[in-house]
Amino acid sequence: MKKTLEPAETPANWDAEALFSKAQRYVEKMQAEESTTWEHALWSSLALEFLARAALANVSPALLADVSERNWSSLFHSLGFSPKDKQFSAKSITTSAVLQRLGEILPEFDSEVEKLCKSQVAQRNKELHSGDTPFDGLSAASWHAGFYKAAKILLASMGVELKELLGAEMAATAEKIIAAAADEKAKAVKGDVAKHAKAWGDKDKEEREKLSRAAEVWATKQAGHRVACPACGSQALVYGEPIAAPTQELKDDTIIEKQEYLPAQFECIACELKVGGYSKLSVIGLGDRFIHTEFHDAADYYAPQDEHYGYEEDNNERF
Repeated sequence: MKKTLEPAETPANWDAEALFSKAQRYVEKMQAEESTTWEHALWSSLALEFLARAALANVSPALLADVSERNWSSLFHSLGFSPKDKQFSAKSITTSAVLQRLGEILPEFDSEVEKLCKSQVAQRNKELHSGDTPFDGLSAASWHAGFYKAAKILLASMGVELKELLGAEMAATAEKIIAAAADEKAKAVKGDVAKHAKAWGDKDKEEREKLSRAAEVWATKQAGHRVACPACGSQALVYGEPIAAPTQELKDDTIIEKQEYLPAQFECIACELKVGGYSKLSVIGLGDRFIHTEFHDAADYYAPQDEHYGYEEDNNERF
């Protein structure tokens, strides 16, 4: 049987590789922003949408075509053909429909993952189409695990690894965050927090105030990220592991050096609560990544090192 029409290549607007490349572009924007900012969350939501569309297009570009109201031109276009209508404009399905179809097609893209994705898309819509600011003050730890898990599933369906989207360093961090969210044993740490909270409540007011003042002084002098203790509310410290190389920015005559950390240890000297491991810290609300900032004088920072650096001054001169 002879074919009278030969399709061209898949249109770029619905090509899986083109959509994936756009997701990569938005992830670069996401990672350029500090994880505590609303911009970081917004770029992630945009990246997630195009990653989902890429995964669906990888099954078939036709699945992205809107065929509502007896309009089959977009479907025809998705198959590589050119509609005759000069006013034609390709129309794709909504992001919610994309996620719903992926839920029916990909076994690992279950209802929980679909719900997490739809929640992030809904917040994105509020940010872009209303006066609401849903990403302001949003804890990154509350959505990072869901984002990375969804991304991993979508990428796997296309034969792509997380490191191709996030880079090797951030992919390793993402794996830790995904594993932490799945660690059921870590939830036992809530019992430890409750015990310390009870012991703290049993102390008299004067002693609590004295211990809290001492903790505040201690936290100010020590190297670490200051947070409120989940058991007693005193100033405490979180220590972390660097997840990326430090970045430097020149502002006036000062070098501002920043480095992002993933929480690893927590200590409060007021109620003596200590917690180790990212999984446990995430359970008690201390899983947010944090930035360590240092300031350097530009002249000293870029000055060449003395060739005799490290040697004692020679004081053997004769008088």
